[in-house]
Formats: sequence, structure tokens, C-alpha cells
Amino acid sequence: MAAAGGLYGQQRTTRFFFDAEPQELRWVLRATDEVINVTIYEFPDVSVSPDLPDTDGTVIWRSTQSRCLFSHAVLNAAQDVFTEHGQAGYQAKWMLHPFPVALVQDLRRLHLRDDACGLSHDLAHP
Repeated sequence: MAAAGGLYGQQRTTRFFFDAEPQELRWVLRATDEVINVTIYEFPDVSVSPDLPDTDGTVIWRSTQSRCLFSHAVLNAAQDVFTEHGQAGYQAKWMLHPFPVALVQDLRRLHLRDDACGLSHDLAHP
């Protein structure tokens, strides 16, 4: 959520990862004007991969999307997770982190402010 929202400002590249023990799945988002280039790298060992450059990983997926469509997809995915689990269910399942309500609201605000998105925005407020 924060990674997608960050691409509306001065930040041109952002990274985050999923721990898929023992692997790491590193997402790299690069913004160029209104386009987001998404590359997902797989690293065999999460215990050493944070110190490795992206090029040491194996590209497992790559896509280029408009910022508008990418952000809309992220918001829809967040809404689906919230609808399925709610705040309490999310906290119970992921334990370490509450549902990122403020980040969802911030991304929604930026998306509605800056993107000419013709898709529905009737997302329920978490």
C-alpha cells in the first residue's frame, strides 16, 4: 500500500518483499510519468537476500501498467481482503500488523485526486 502511494510523489522506485520461507519475493516498482513497471524477483534464501542487488534474483514476473490501473487494482485487492477478514480477522490472521486503514485511505485519496480513472470507486471505507 505504502509502495503504491509513494509513487504519486517524488519517489520513482520502491521495493518491498514477501517472506516465502525460505525464499524472498521482492517486488520492485518503477514509475515513469503515468506508467508503473512492476518486476518480481525470487531469491532462494530470505536470510541473505536483503543484502543482494535486484539483479541477483530471478525475474518471475514483469508487467507495465498505467499508474491508474495499478493503483485501482491495489485498492480492489485491499478491499477484498478487508471484506473477507475485517479489522479483527486481519489482525488475528497476520498477528504482527493491523489492517493498513490509513494507507488504503491515502492511496484512495491520491488515486482519486491524480488519476483520470473511469472505473468504479465505491470501495467501502475500512
